[in-house]
Order: sequence, then structure tokens, then C-alpha cells
Amino acid sequence: MLGEHINTCPRSERILDEKERVSKSGLFNDNRDTSQNAELLGGKFDIGLNEDQLPTAEERTTLRLVSASVPWSAYAFAVVGFAERASYYGCVGSFNNFVQRPLPLGGNGAGATPAGTQLTPGALGLGLKVATALTTSFSFLAYVFPIFGGILADTKWGRYKTICIGTAIGAVAHIILLIAGLPKIIQGGHALIPFCISIFILALGSGVVKASIAPLMADQAPIKAQRLTTLKTGERVILDPGVTTQNIMLIYYWSINLGAFLRLGTIYAEKRIGFWLAYLVPLVAYLIMPLFLLLTYKMLTKLPPQGSVVFDTIKVGRLLISHNGLRAAFKGGDDFWNSAKPSRIAAEGINGTKGKKAGWVGWDDDFVDEIRRTFKACKLFTFLPIFYLADGGLSTIQTSQAGSMTTNGAPNDLLSNFNPITIIIMAPILNYGVYPYLRKIGINFSPIRRLVAGFLFAAATMAVGAILQWRVYKTSPCGYYSTTCKVGTTVSPLSVWAQLPLYALPAIGELLVKITSYEIAYTRAPQRMKGLIFAIVLFMNSLSSAITLIISPSFGDPNLVWPFVGIGVACVVSAFLIWLFFRGMDEEEGSVVAIGTDRPIDDERKGDREK
Repeated sequence: MLGEHINTCPRSERILDEKERVSKSGLFNDNRDTSQNAELLGGKFDIGLNEDQLPTAEERTTLRLVSASVPWSAYAFAVVGFAERASYYGCVGSFNNFVQRPLPLGGNGAGATPAGTQLTPGALGLGLKVATALTTSFSFLAYVFPIFGGILADTKWGRYKTICIGTAIGAVAHIILLIAGLPKIIQGGHALIPFCISIFILALGSGVVKASIAPLMADQAPIKAQRLTTLKTGERVILDPGVTTQNIMLIYYWSINLGAFLRLGTIYAEKRIGFWLAYLVPLVAYLIMPLFLLLTYKMLTKLPPQGSVVFDTIKVGRLLISHNGLRAAFKGGDDFWNSAKPSRIAAEGINGTKGKKAGWVGWDDDFVDEIRRTFKACKLFTFLPIFYLADGGLSTIQTSQAGSMTTNGAPNDLLSNFNPITIIIMAPILNYGVYPYLRKIGINFSPIRRLVAGFLFAAATMAVGAILQWRVYKTSPCGYYSTTCKVGTTVSPLSVWAQLPLYALPAIGELLVKITSYEIAYTRAPQRMKGLIFAIVLFMNSLSSAITLIISPSFGDPNLVWPFVGIGVACVVSAFLIWLFFRGMDEEEGSVVAIGTDRPIDDERKGDREK
């Protein structure tokens, strides 16, 4: 079998065999330049990596995996992610109150509340259902547009240029949003239209940027395949690209959640000053982005876009279906995937390639293997919308729930800031404490195990939310109609601080689920598709928003307990199914990162860079 031959041959011999096979058929594009041939045919190991630096199978099972040093360019570029998320969440944190609640009686006309009252900031007064529809639509678009941003970054502009263009789009959105928050615009009843325009443009700009920041940071990793090294202590260890990517992704996620902490300032701004200040502060924070884009330009490794990758992927898919049929696509298997490999096509002549022009097959055998791994990962990603429903999908219900509880002057959306606070605290603990310690004592807290644990944290969150909503109903002056209560104090005596687990528990779940998903997306995707595959992970969030949008008409008293119950059960079932069907990916993941999935880039630091 071809697969067996590839797995047992020495690495250098494999590359030579691959070159020879690809050159035999006129279907294949032989007019690539030297650097492109190196990209497409030599890509399973770092350029300059000697055979004796690669760990053996025995060494992989006995030696500890450690992260390579993260370059300063990755840390510096994390500031761009910080600024983008600071501006994004600084605005988003105020959207629900801006749309749902009316201008508070006795307030200053800018949305702020009178001092010493239990009132909540507001502007448009359109109610919970409209607020849910608008904010969820915004969230949906913000996670759909990364698909287009990822494709453009991979095929046309490159990651750096894509981020620059998205930054310019986002700046326009922030200016229009500031106009919508001006007191005269709100009082005159003209705020809705500029608000809707601004959130659409903001979703576009954010989406274009979001698919490229983390992959660009991960591109700075100094290794793309496992390497043997010896620490100063004398211990022999393996520098592992998977652990390195996990390290970089945790740094990225820590930085964006540090930025999300700006939401704490904007919710106090809306409550005490008004929405104009709550939207001005994120605009100021946004200005950090172009500054650091300029400062980091020369130090970054900027890989060039690969124009044909999406079309090559489509060609591979069409070829697989035309030769094997749609039913075989659901079964998969070696024979199914091998039928699209150039070596197999050249040897047998596969249906679907007859009549095609020379050069129509522009990929190699490795590319088909990469698509296979990516496709399997994408099947795993289909569970993510369930997690996202538990992690912010019910944010309007949780914010409304807080508004029905005793706040004692605290903003009703204050507690949501404990999500990024928990991440800021826990990310370094996991990255520099828990994970290295588990690896040192031989416990393999693998990607699939982390995903299962994260889904169970999400289920626990939903259990807490259901219990809290039930207690609010039982103690509110209006009973099971607490959301719009106007009787007595209008709120339950239950303290809003009881909501703290609703934000701390899913934060830990995010570190287990989101970071692991980013890691899998980056390590399994071919270099030419990393932006797109990363965007697919983000797109799962938009599916969650779509589900929320569909069920949001049912978000109302007296039924607000049941969304928590239903999503909690779905999280438990998802955790079980992930373990049942995907636990084998852990072993496969180790094999993938051992020799690397990326095309070589080490020499591109001085050569072929994104222009």
C-alpha cells in the first residue's frame, strides 16, 4: 500500500519519491518555481533540520514534550489582539442595555441612571426580544465574516494586509457608533439607524481581522516539527510544535481577554455618564491597533498568500465525489482519500481527471492527507455551537436576570466582566503551572480530554443559571414575571453577586475548549488554509448565534429556566459523544505534530515573505 510505504520510508527518501511520482503525469503543474516546489513537496519538516534531531518513536513515548521559546514578535503582536478585543467588547458590553431599556426616568438624557437608584441604563427601549435579535444578529455576522477574511488572507492579501484593511473598516464603525450614542441623537429618536449601520460595519471589520491575528501569531513559532534538545539541567526533552502552538494560543487568548476587561469601564461609563462615553473609550483603545501594526511590521514573519489553495481543495472534493460517490464520502477510509492523490491518479487514471488540461492537478499527496485531517477536525468543530450557547449564548437572559436581582448600585452587566478576569488569572496558571506539571508527571491531558472537560464546565454553568432563575422567580415581587416587574422594589432580594459562577465557570471552559480548538485548527490545517480553517472554528460561534436567534422569541417570562436546562443537557450529551467518536484523534494528533503539518517556512524569514 502507498500509505504503508510513505510511513516506513526515511523522510528524505519520501520527498524524493514524491517528486518523482508527481513529475510523471502531464496533468500536473510542473512549471512552479523552485520556492513553490519546496513549499509543495518538501513541506513535512523544517528546512535545515537534520535526521538525528528528529525523535524516534521510543523517544516520543518516554521524553517530555516542551514548548519552544516564543519569539518577541508574537508577544508584540498580541497587543494588536488586545486592542481589537478591547474596542470590540467595550462596545458590545453596552449593546443590550442600549437597545432593551428606555432612557431612565430622572437621568441625564444620555442613558445614565439617577444616583442611588436600582434603575438600569438604557436608550432605545425596544425590549428584550428586539435586543436579543439585534445583538445576536451582530454576533452572527461577526463570526460569519471571518470566513471571507480567512479566504482573502490565505489566497489574496496575506494575514498582515488583511488585518490592516479590517482595521480601517472597524475605525469607520466606531465613529458611527459614537454618533449613535450622542445624547441629542438618542433624545431625538434618531439613534436606531446609525446604531444598526455601525454594528454591521463593526461585524465586518472585526470578522476580517479576527481570522488572521491568532494564525499570524502562531506563524512566528520557531519550529514546525518535533526536535530533540537538552535542557540546562541535562534533561533530554522534545521541542513540540503542538505544545508551542498551545502556548502561543494561550498568550493570544490571555491578551484578548485582558482587552475584554475594558468592558468593566464602559459599563460604569454608561451607568454614570452616558452611552457617548461608553462608545468613545473603545474608539480610543482602537487607535492602539494601527500603532502596533506599524511597530511590528519589520519584526514579523509574514507568509505570502497561496492563491490556488481554496480552488485546489474544491477540485479535490469534486474528484473524490465523482470517483467514489456521495455515500462513500460519509464513510471515508484510506481508499476514498487516496483516490485524489496525484501518485494514485498517475498510476491508475482516476475518473474525474479525464479530459482535463495539463497542470489541472496542482496539489501533491501530502495536501490530500492534510485535507483529510482538516476534514476530521471540522467534524469535531460541529459540537462547538453547543458550547457557545452555554458560553454567552444566553447573555441577554443573564443580563436581564441580573436586572431582576438586587444590585445595590452595581450595573446589571457588571458580572460579565468576571469572565475575562477569570481567564486573565487562569490562563497563566494553566500555561505555566498545570499543563507543564501534568506533562512532567506523565499525565496526558490531551486535546480531546480538554474538550470533554470544557463541555462539562459549560454544563455546570447552565445548572447554576437554571437554579438562579428559579430562585429569582420564587423571590421576586412579581413571581414568574420578574423581568418587567414594577411592584415594590421591582427586584428579587437575591444579590446579583450570586451570578458570579455564570461567568467564572465558562471562562475555565473557554480555556479548555476554545484554545484547544484553535490549536487543533492551526496544527492540522495546511499552511495554505490556516486562516480559513481558523475562521471555520470562529464560524461555529455564528451558528450558535443563529440558534439563539431562532429560539429567542421564547425568551420571556415565565419560561426563562428552560433554556438553561436544555443547553445544559446538550453539553453533557456533547461531552459523551466527543469522547465516544473522537478520542482516537489524540494518538493521531501526536503523529501529526511529530513530523509537522506545515510547509517549510524557516528560510522564508529571509526570503519569500508577504509583500
